[in-house]
This record gives sequence, structure tokens and C-alpha cells, in this order.
Amino acid sequence: MADWGERAARAQERYEDGAARLPDDSDERQRQLTRMGNAAWAAGLSLLMLGRQTEAGEWLRRAADTYRASWPDSPSGSWGRPIGALKSRLIAADAAGARADARWALDAEAASSESPVGRYAAVLADLVLGDDAAAAALAATLVSADSIPPAVSDCLEALAARDAGVYDRSIRALVADFESREEFLEDVPVADTVLALQALAGERGMAPALASPLLPGGG
Repeated sequence: MADWGERAARAQERYEDGAARLPDDSDERQRQLTRMGNAAWAAGLSLLMLGRQTEAGEWLRRAADTYRASWPDSPSGSWGRPIGALKSRLIAADAAGARADARWALDAEAASSESPVGRYAAVLADLVLGDDAAAAALAATLVSADSIPPAVSDCLEALAARDAGVYDRSIRALVADFESREEFLEDVPVADTVLALQALAGERGMAPALASPLLPGGG
């Protein structure tokens, strides 16, 4: 069993330590901000697993803010940052923040990216903004992408089509995919993508009940 309190405390310490010694060099600074964003994300998810939703939301919003702060000086194609911000906002139920970050991702031309990861960011953004037609068109380009798990692209297509049956099967496949993993970002065994997609599904009235040790309350 994960010691979520200890994980949250360690992640908060990493964030605060990083914030106390932000470098002046732009490249080193954006790297440090990314590490801080990851630490805040880990703290938020750990607190969520403890059922401390208010604190979890605060740290997840902090993660999103920090990922966005790292963007201006980041290397071209650093699409993991808007994805991390969008997922953090969705999990935190920060609708206004998610819409703002969705517009940021689209303004950064994620939709026209040659990278499937960039287009994944755009699909999430379109779904957040309710542009299901645009999301559907882009999601179709992710189906054969090696960098996007098949269950994720299936979920995105189902959300864009508002197909509850396909979404139910696909999100359960994604839970199983997470449960088969041995490594997690920041060593935090939480199915974060499932939580983010479930937030989008909930807005569409098609989120099934899920049970997993990788989800808050076991599901």
C-alpha cells in the first residue's frame, strides 16, 4: 500500500525547495519549473488519494500554473506541459482554468503539430472547449500513433462522438493498462489520465463507475 501522506509531504518539499532556488538562466529555469510542476502534480494526486480534495485541488492548480510558467522558454514541441496542465485542471475540477489552458494549447498551434503528442494536447483542448467536431477529426489521427496508448485514442474518439458504450469499454481498458504498469511519473501510482478523461466524460453524462487501487477510494 502506498503511504500517500509521506508521498504528498515529499512532493511538497521538492516543490518548495525548487521554488526557493529558481535559477536566472532561462533554460535552467524552465527545467526547474517543470520539475516543480511534476512535484506539485505528485502532491495533488497523493492528497486526492487521501480524500483531501480541497488541498489536492490547490496543488493540482499549482502544477498547472507551474507547467504554464515553464512554457515560454521551453524547447519547441514540449507538448507534455500543456497536457499536464490540462489534466491537472480537469482532475481539480477547475473548469475556468481548463478553458484558459485549452485556449493556450490551441493558440500554440497544437492542432497542427506534426507530433501526435501535440495533437493529443489539441484534442484535450477541443474537448474542454466543447468543440467535439474538431476533437473527433484530430483524435482520428492518433489511432496508429506509437506514442499514444490505443486505449487513450479510443477514449478520445468516444468522447468526441459522445458514444457512451465505446467509452465505457475504452476507459476500462485504460484502467487495465495503468494497472499493468510498473513505472509511474514521480513514482505516484495513480491513473491520472483516467481521472482527467472521466472528468470530460462526466461533463457529457457518460462517466461509468470504475474501481481500481490506482483511483481515489478504489474507484
